[in-house]
Amino acid sequence: MIGTDARVLGRVVPAATLAITMLGLSITGGRVSVTYAQATPPQRASSTALPDTFGFGRPATPDAIAKLDIDVMPDGTGLPPGSGTVADGAQTWGRFCRGCHGPEGEGGSAAPLVGHDPSGRPLTVGNHWPYATTLYDYINRAMPRTAPGTLTPDQVYGLAAWILAKNEIIADDAVMNAETLPAVVMPALGRFVPDDRRGGPEVR
Repeated sequence: MIGTDARVLGRVVPAATLAITMLGLSITGGRVSVTYAQATPPQRASSTALPDTFGFGRPATPDAIAKLDIDVMPDGTGLPPGSGTVADGAQTWGRFCRGCHGPEGEGGSAAPLVGHDPSGRPLTVGNHWPYATTLYDYINRAMPRTAPGTLTPDQVYGLAAWILAKNEIIADDAVMNAETLPAVVMPALGRFVPDDRRGGPEVR
């Protein structure tokens, strides 16, 4: 019985919880009697110290860390050199994005990105994103879905410009780069406020 589930009085009880073993089974007058005894708790296989290494993996070199350290902060910290225009973004959108997000960003198999409505619905970039720099961060690390991380900085800046222009947040002739993208004020910025509640976890 130990190591598998046991059925006791019509209920299935995991053996690790039950910790019993069946000693005997008898039938008297059509009634079934089962005799159980407490099982010996399992013991640790060894109390020896763990080794310093298990012989797999590789050192985290500065180059390997740099390839993963690509996050972009709301103030633009982490944005790389490069630039892109709305026209540049339109070309990149047509090649990599429209198949999932729709020709005009209206949505398809993936969520809509375009739509600026005072009601806040649907949850598009224009309605719900408080920082324009999040566009660069997310597109750069996660898009396109079939080959994330393959777009160049110029292509990502261009896509950010195109999406912002389609949401009527920037002008059609705007250029997005490490200086101009953090300066964009998003319509949804005022919908997010610092959490000043106290009496619970301070980091939420």
